[in-house]
Amino acid sequence: MADDAEPKAPPQREAVLQVERDVLTVVRGNPEAVRLALAAILAGGHVLLEDVPGVGKTTLARALARALGCTFSRIQFTADLLPSDVVGVQILDTATGTLRFKRGPIFAHLVLADEINRASPKTQSALLEAMADAQVSVDDETHALPPPFCVLATQNPVEHHGAYPLPESQLDRFLVCLALGYPPADDERALIVQNRSADDALRGLPARLDPLGVRALQQASQAVPLGDEVARYLLALVDGTRRHAALELGCSPRGALAWGALARARAFLEGRAFVLPDDVKATAHALLAHRLAPRGVPEGAEARRRAHEVIDELLARVAAPR
Repeated sequence: MADDAEPKAPPQREAVLQVERDVLTVVRGNPEAVRLALAAILAGGHVLLEDVPGVGKTTLARALARALGCTFSRIQFTADLLPSDVVGVQILDTATGTLRFKRGPIFAHLVLADEINRASPKTQSALLEAMADAQVSVDDETHALPPPFCVLATQNPVEHHGAYPLPESQLDRFLVCLALGYPPADDERALIVQNRSADDALRGLPARLDPLGVRALQQASQAVPLGDEVARYLLALVDGTRRHAALELGCSPRGALAWGALARARAFLEGRAFVLPDDVKATAHALLAHRLAPRGVPEGAEARRRAHEVIDELLARVAAPR
């Protein structure tokens, strides 16, 4: 495509790239995870961070909210947490004698569902309507959530004490599943030498955007064209997950649509005016792994490892358009 045919990037695009740079000063060691998290937000999706405690999952959520200029709420999921503790509850207004809805912590632009798999399935399900439709229903009343709305959930490995696996229907509502991993030795040494707490680092982050700016970026990123050949390639990979002998469950149609949105957002962040097969490849593991159910392998680290192997196999076998 000729340079003069490419649409100009919106003025906010440089701001979101600065958001990325700012967040990487706080969350070190995995720039690809930070970029994928930003791409998921631009695609209007939700993020699941699956990793061991103490690697910066909560810090990433707080840094993104602060740098994006969005409201932030943290919900600590525990075994005794109730759905009403998440979405809110009707209370009696003694002054008027009428019921009044008291909003729960779900009413924020970016909601951190911390250790989501430590809560009961009933409480986990309180997020489903919010994640699917950006609204909650309480006593036959529907309440819209503020746009942009994103759930960023952290999850301890299933093998850890007191953790419950998320059902497939809920996993499918997370656009991406990311792992931060341990930082490289140089980054970890710098953190120790600087002796600066996460709170101190976060206080130094400026707000580069605001909710309206994020919404404008979401619309701009989803306007990036995804051509027919790239769409066929993406769907060939999706079909491969559904037919693979090692999988009991492949990628859903919702997952396929989400993959297109994520590829558009990545192309936008890369500064391109159209989606390339490389955008599909670069987002495959983050989008697919948590949606695949390997045959004969219980939920856990082994299942994730097998899912990643299948994705690698499909990426090597399915020919990408040139």
